[in-house]
Order: sequence, then structure tokens, then C-alpha cells
Amino acid sequence: MTWDWSTVVDVFPHIFEAMWTTLGLTIVCFTVALIVGGIWTFLKRVKFKPFNWLISFIIEFIRSTPPLVQLYFLFFAWPLIPYVGVTLEPFTVAVFGLGIHFSTYISEIYRSGIEGVPKGQIEAATALNYTTFQKWTKVILPQAIPPVIPMLGNYLIIMFKEIPLTIVVGVAGMLTAAEVYGVNNFEYLEPYTLVAFFFLAMSYPSALFVQWLERKLNKRHESDNKKSTKKGVTTS
Repeated sequence: MTWDWSTVVDVFPHIFEAMWTTLGLTIVCFTVALIVGGIWTFLKRVKFKPFNWLISFIIEFIRSTPPLVQLYFLFFAWPLIPYVGVTLEPFTVAVFGLGIHFSTYISEIYRSGIEGVPKGQIEAATALNYTTFQKWTKVILPQAIPPVIPMLGNYLIIMFKEIPLTIVVGVAGMLTAAEVYGVNNFEYLEPYTLVAFFFLAMSYPSALFVQWLERKLNKRHESDNKKSTKKGVTTS
């Protein structure tokens, strides 16, 4: 089989149109992951040990199970569960399957960011009679979020590359468009290669941007630390 440019021209519009479904699904899944990841983080901070153990077990179970298995379960097995089972649309299965799976990793990113906030500042907020809401919005989150943005960006790129898994539940993304074209025209080399180039063209620049952002935030963090050190020396 030889490379046929006419096939590339013919299949390109189909792949390009499906690309928007892939990008849209990535954004929705990642939004769910960000929200649910925050919920996991706060639930794990509950000091009631049996509840904490339960949440930790659920998170580890989801994290240790392949996302492909979770997609199959939600699409084929969940509707068969008595009383609670409902049939879900392919897009909904993809959103909940990948969103909840990645939320378990994002919750750890949130945790590392929160633990990176100096305890002295939290104690100072308590001394100033800040409410719990004020502590989180004015002290903890403004310092916890910026350092973890590059890590969140990395997981966004990883999720984008995991979206093709949703083909097993019938989501019409780029891989589905390539498969349909191949079946109808008996041409597989060009469609699948084009899909690979689409993923490369979008994920590689994004990875470079995340690396640049990480370096910039690290420099800003180092600069802030130097300013704080100088201020402390001057005060003393």
C-alpha cells in the first residue's frame, strides 16, 4: 500500500470536523475532573477516620482501575444494576468515566498545593479571626493554586491523549472518523496517520507551553522568596 495524497484531501474534512468533538470532550472531562478532584480533596480532610479511610479506598480503587474498564462498566454494566442502574449516552459515559478517573490524580495535585502553603500564614489568619471561608479564599487558595497550574496542564494533555479510548462506547471523535472512513473506503493508512498528526500538532505545542509556564512560575516563586527573605532581614 502506497501513500495517496488524494485520500488525505478526502478524509481531512472528516477528521477536522471530529477534532472539535475531541477538543470539546476533553474540556468537559477536565472540568469535571477539576470539580470532583476538589471534592475528593476536601472529603479527605475530614478528620473522622472511618470516613477518611472510606474516601481513600474509593480514590485508590478508581485510580488503580484502568479507565478503559471503567468506560466499559459505565456503558454496559451500570444499566444492569437493580434500582440504581440507568442507561447513559456515550458522551455522558465518557465525561463521567474519564472525568472521575482523572479527578483522583488531580485531588493529589490539590493536596500538594495546599500542603505547600506555610502553616505560619494559616495560623496568622486564625489569629486575625478569619473565618474558614476567608482562610481558604484569601490565604490558602491564592498560594496553593499557582504552583500546581503546570501539573494540571500536564494532566490536561494526558487526558486529551486518552480521549480516543471513548471510541469503545461510540463517541464520534477523530479516531471514530478515521475508522468509519477506513471501513467505507478500505483506506486505513492515511486516516490513522492523519489522526496521529492531529494529536501531535495539538499536544506537543501545549506541552511546550506548560513547560514555559512552569519555568515562569518557578522564577516568580524564587523571586517572591528572595523578597520575603530580604524583608525579614531588614526587619530584624
